[in-house]
Amino acid sequence: MSIITSLTRMWLTRSVQSFKFRNEYDQQLPFAECDNLGLYIHIPFCKSLCNFCPYCKVQFSTELCNKYIDALIREIHLVGRQSPVKKTVTSLYFGGGTPALAVSHIQEIISAVREHFIITEGIGLELHPDNVTPDILQSLKDAGVTKISIGVQSFSSKFQNILGRKTVEENTLKSALAEVPFETVSMDFIFALPNQTFEDLKADIDKAFLLGANHIAIYPFIDFTFTSSSVISMPKKEKRKLLDAITCYCIQKGYTRSSIWTFSSETNAKYSSMTRDNFLGFGCSSTTLLREQFKINTFDIESYCSRIMNDKLPTSLTIRFTKRQRMIYWLFWTAYSTRINANDFESFFGTSLKKMYGFELRIAQLLGFVTKKNNIYEMTLKGAFYYHYYENFYTLSYIDKMWGIMRKDAFPTSIKL
Repeated sequence: MSIITSLTRMWLTRSVQSFKFRNEYDQQLPFAECDNLGLYIHIPFCKSLCNFCPYCKVQFSTELCNKYIDALIREIHLVGRQSPVKKTVTSLYFGGGTPALAVSHIQEIISAVREHFIITEGIGLELHPDNVTPDILQSLKDAGVTKISIGVQSFSSKFQNILGRKTVEENTLKSALAEVPFETVSMDFIFALPNQTFEDLKADIDKAFLLGANHIAIYPFIDFTFTSSSVISMPKKEKRKLLDAITCYCIQKGYTRSSIWTFSSETNAKYSSMTRDNFLGFGCSSTTLLREQFKINTFDIESYCSRIMNDKLPTSLTIRFTKRQRMIYWLFWTAYSTRINANDFESFFGTSLKKMYGFELRIAQLLGFVTKKNNIYEMTLKGAFYYHYYENFYTLSYIDKMWGIMRKDAFPTSIKL
């Protein structure tokens, strides 16, 4: 599997050089001149740990959570003070874990962020269905949260059982969402589970919008090597048929496709922390992407808190990009939105997309992966599937390896991918 990603990397970067992450960090982060900058905050606590979830999380305890939040706010100030003026950013997203377990701290965290940053496109936060209550929703709204994403995974009891989740209380969910409205209410689902059909997913999609969602995200199940999940991935042909059917159904319903697996019933309903040219990450395991580098904070909470309390940033690994490596990173995650604007590429890199990757894009057009109109390349259904298919290789070759190591070692010497 890694052969595919390695050959692709060598071809697109025009180099045999691997992506090498080193155990080094910069106390000063050059974000002040970055445009289209987003913010991400990781809250790693859960009431129970789902065996399929690969993200950095630990069992919730009040004492550990309070200690972590103190360090998190300190990290925000350590970084934020590096800009002489308040920096304008696109958005702020809270992920986890289950951020709502720290609901009493969310306003304090957002206030710390706002001391240094001006947020123009709203604040998003992930929720477990159990957290969707009027009291919690109102607390989040009062703190400034404008978008929420609810990790439903499936409304079907058979798939909830497969994933080790309990059945969602639909009436409770609908009532709470009606009582406390948000700009965006997104619901997350997993597709490509064993024996899952289009009818299963269609039922989930319809129910989501019926209960109060105006945005949905349907992510593929990925079997990470370090999780204890026993769920078997769906074969390629079945997965493609299912993804195409979901996409066609949503488009026929008039929903707007904003990325490979997200659709909205309202034009302004958006929820994505991924498609940003640059971003700053706060909290354990969070990542920071700047013009010439990519950083990952330590996954270990105690190590994270210790570094912060010594006024040092908690970066575990850093990669210094070559220009071609940065271009590939930009193209890969921009393509997640299903379209690439050649003008945006030229604005960011100072050179034309056609000059750098015209041959590859022409091949993609000939293969039916993309179409081109007004300098915008847009994925076809076929292209979207193969993006997903390649992303699966990328995830298992790169992310799986990196996260697997970092879950065991707070500060690895280096990782070569």
